[in-house]
Order: sequence, then C-alpha cells, then structure tokens
Amino acid sequence: MNIKTYYSGTGMKTFYPGTGRNKIFALLLITTVLAGCSSSGHRAPVIERGEATKKKAATEATSKKSSRDKDWRPEVHVVQKGDTLYSIAFNYGFDYHELAELNGIQDPSVISIGQEIHLFPGRSKTVTPAAPVEAKPIEILLKEQPKLVKYPYSEAAMAQIDKVQEQTKPAATTVAKVESIPKPEAKPGSQPDTATGDSADDGEEAALEWGMPAQGKLIGQFSESANRKGIDIAGKLGQPILASAPGKVVYSGSGLRGYGKLIIIKHNKTYLSAYAHNDKVLVKEGQSVTRGQKIAEMGNTDASEVELHFEVRRFGKPVDPAKYLPLGKS
Repeated sequence: MNIKTYYSGTGMKTFYPGTGRNKIFALLLITTVLAGCSSSGHRAPVIERGEATKKKAATEATSKKSSRDKDWRPEVHVVQKGDTLYSIAFNYGFDYHELAELNGIQDPSVISIGQEIHLFPGRSKTVTPAAPVEAKPIEILLKEQPKLVKYPYSEAAMAQIDKVQEQTKPAATTVAKVESIPKPEAKPGSQPDTATGDSADDGEEAALEWGMPAQGKLIGQFSESANRKGIDIAGKLGQPILASAPGKVVYSGSGLRGYGKLIIIKHNKTYLSAYAHNDKVLVKEGQSVTRGQKIAEMGNTDASEVELHFEVRRFGKPVDPAKYLPLGKS
C-alpha cells in the first residue's frame, strides 16, 4: 500500500489509498450539503380546501338564519270548531278582507269546519313560453355546370354554342325570409313568488316607532307560559286610546270572543297591534291612522273593569309589548 503525504493549508495530511476512509468522508460531506439545502427553504402551507369551503358555507347559513326569523305560518289553515275568519286572520297576522278575497268567501262570517283557508296567494305562476318560430323552407337553386357541346369550328358553330349556354343559365337564386315571432312580454306580477310569502323585513322593524296606546297603571303583563297575550292598562271610562304606530285599520268590531269592542291595526307585513275592551270606537276598517291618533275611548266591554288590553303580534304570534313600548313613561 502506497502511503502518500501532502501539504494542505493547515499542515501535512496523510492519504491512505485503497481504504474506505476517503469514501466515508465524501459521503458525509454530500449528506451535510443536502441537509443544508433542504432546511434553508420554507414549506408551502397546506390548505384543506374542502374543509374551508364547508366552514364558509356554515358561517353564511348561520348569518342568514340569524338575520331574519323564519315565518312559521302554514300555507293552508283547516277551520276548527270555534274559528272565525276574523280570528284566523288575527292569529296569522292578516287582513280578513284579503283572506276572504283570496278564498272566494262572500260572507266573512260564514265558514265551515274542515274548510281549507289559503293564507298565501298561489306561488306557481309561470310566464307563458313563447311559441316556437316556424322556419319557412329556403328555396335555393343550384348553379349547374355549362353543358359541353362539340361542333366543328365555324362562326355558325360558335353562335350555336352561345345559344345553348344562354338556355342553361340558372334563374336568380331566391331566398325566403324567415320572420321571427316576437316573444310575449311577461305581465307585471307574473313572476314566481317567493317561497316564504310575507317575510320578515329588518328595515320595517327598525322603521316603526311605537308609542304608548294609553296612560294608566299597568295591571297585567305579557306571559307566554300563562297565555297572557298582551298587557293591561287600567284607566277611566272614556279615556283616549291612541294608535301605537302608523298603519291601516283591518278590523273594528266585536267578533272576537273575549276582546269586547276591538280594533286591529296592521302596520306592515310583519306587525299588528290590537286594542280591546273599548267603550267607543272612532275608526273604520280600511282607514289609515297615524302614531298617536285617537282611535277609541277606554271601556270595559267583555272585561271586569275599565281597562285597555293591548297586544303586539309578529306574523300573528303574540310578542311582549314591553320590548316595543316606553312603559317607563306610562
């Protein structure tokens, strides 16, 4: 074995040929360089796209659900014992005139048990499709190749050839026009209705400003568990009853048991307010009223004492009037 000694920058080195020491050194050097290269970069972030999409969809669904309450009302109400069209409209937040017209009821005071009362207009309206365009056949004359006729060359032969070619010329190509049939325009209101009918409108809720319907002592509070659907305010006979918010009078009468002389005002697609036990009613059905307008005088019709029973209903469902009224000022 030839042992060689050489000089490097740091001193004398000994080289051992034929041994594995140099190979081991080289392998260690390569491994070190590769490790350094792999550790110097930054790994790309791993994104689970499927999971991210699911989270985004869930967030959007939650936000949409919280932004507006679901309209709980069914499409159809089946008349039960004790129902009247007035009570059905009141319990679902509608004008009974609209329900009567929608269901073809001539006398709102006459309905029968088991009868179906549709609460919303039909939502299957569709635009009549346009009639297909009838394409008329297009007449096209194909140009024929000139006929070949052999004659001995002469002036008479040339004249004969010209005559033959003149006879074989095609007539002018004719093309029949295809007239398009105009599509019928969709009539207003013929577009499909939304699936929810009268839906909650956050703008409507924010726009309403509620005022006290009467001054007096609060003697009854709203309680869902005790089936107390509104508040009771005690007062004096003949005391003014005021519209709590602007709207239209959709009921004025004594057709709802337990309410005495009752006034119902529809404020928008979402809210109704009710004023019961009045002694004297000063407004008529269909009349528009403003906030604070005198609509009745306090009484004790169908009640044990002089009082106002006041309700706020959202989609026909009673809600606590204390959430809307400045009760501290009563």
